Amino acid sequence: QVQLVESGGDLVQPGGSLRLSCATSGNSMIFYDMGWYRQAPGKQRELVASISREGAINYADSVKGRFTISRDNAKNTVYLQMNSLKPEDTAVYVCNAALRFTAKTYWGQGTQVTVSS
Repeated sequence: QVQLVESGGDLVQPGGSLRLSCATSGNSMIFYDMGWYRQAPGKQRELVASISREGAINYADSVKGRFTISRDNAKNTVYLQMNSLKPEDTAVYVCNAALRFTAKTYWGQGTQVTVSS
């Protein structure tokens, strides 16, 4: 069992930056593939970025070059650095932990990011 708590969401102007954090507790994060998803009103949840337990990284095309995902296994925390934010990045950002080759996947409650002038 893993518990996930996101933080760092805020209201920011276009072009601004935010850093989201996802703190995990329970089992050690080293066993899990981690990801950030987002869901905007009226839209489906989409994968923003993922980082495997080996450190392999994947980004959605819409955020490549602007967002950076990282993990600190010693702190059991995964981060999402978001730069050059756009209004279309407005969404609830949710952290995910998945245990490979099992059906075990865990979600946080989400943190709101609003990009607006």
